[in-house]
Amino acid sequence: MATFRKRSGSWQVLVRKKGFGQIGRTFDTKSEAETWAKIVESEMVRGVFVTRNEAENTTLSEALDRYEREKNKKGVQQYTSLVNVWKRHPLSKRFLTTIQGKDIAEYRDNRLETVGAQTVLHEIGLLSRLYNTAIKEWGMGGLLNPVVQIRKPKMPKARDRRLKHGEPERICGASKSEILTSIVWFAVETGMRQAEIAGMTWDLVDLKKRTVTLPDTKNGEKRIVPLSTEALRILSDLPRRLDGKVWGMEPHSISQAFRKAVSRARKAYEQECEEKGQKPDPSYLADLTFHDLRHEATSRFFEKGLNPMQVAAITGHKTLQMLKRYTHLKAEDLAELLR
Repeated sequence: MATFRKRSGSWQVLVRKKGFGQIGRTFDTKSEAETWAKIVESEMVRGVFVTRNEAENTTLSEALDRYEREKNKKGVQQYTSLVNVWKRHPLSKRFLTTIQGKDIAEYRDNRLETVGAQTVLHEIGLLSRLYNTAIKEWGMGGLLNPVVQIRKPKMPKARDRRLKHGEPERICGASKSEILTSIVWFAVETGMRQAEIAGMTWDLVDLKKRTVTLPDTKNGEKRIVPLSTEALRILSDLPRRLDGKVWGMEPHSISQAFRKAVSRARKAYEQECEEKGQKPDPSYLADLTFHDLRHEATSRFFEKGLNPMQVAAITGHKTLQMLKRYTHLKAEDLAELLR
């Protein structure tokens, strides 16, 4: 039997039944309290009731803290930023059981007004994994994952940004960091991710075998990346650091320095065009990210004649579909192969 009490603008409901003891919850309205009580009583009668005490007393913020402690995530900087996004949101103060699909749908729609679909997918993906962990590993029986109840944002079209003639040279020329210059060319030669490059240490580099071992990649598998002659030269010319790191730059520092170098290169290009009385190409040195270097490298591997399995072994893509998203071959180059 359920009893209801109004306290400080909210409604407390207690359900008592022999064999189950006393189960209680607090709601903003009486109608919500009554609906919950009917569901719990029905489950008790049918013998399918599972206590949700822990989930009902754990806020999203507390669950995020536990999840972060227990999970050894790849790309720590990016993962921490996702956790912080949720912890700044009002939903973080809510108990896990009170967050519903409609709340996540509202969050999705609001976020899509300021960030891209890919970012929203990462954010709600983190929340979905947290709920699944709470259900399967933390013993929070009866908890439902609200993310599975909503429509996911559509993936954006795959970028087809390839480096234009002279762009990498101009970017490196505008950079104020010799290390960034080496990193840019190394990324184009290897197709390695930004975080993989930043995490390189000399003990994982074998100059004789011409390889770099990546023991802990984004997809959770070890990968050994072969080094081209140019990549080998870049590493051979680098000074050795006392901390054993190859580059000494964090992932976010690389992306930030790259953006600044692109911006400076674009301004210099526009000034050159103005002096020559030419109209600058609006797409030149524009809409370019560090991750586009991975796109470029992957496409170049195919243009060199490597087959999909060989390219996947280098880049670490697990499916041909994902490999296709990062591969954009120039039609003129394919025409040359068909000659």
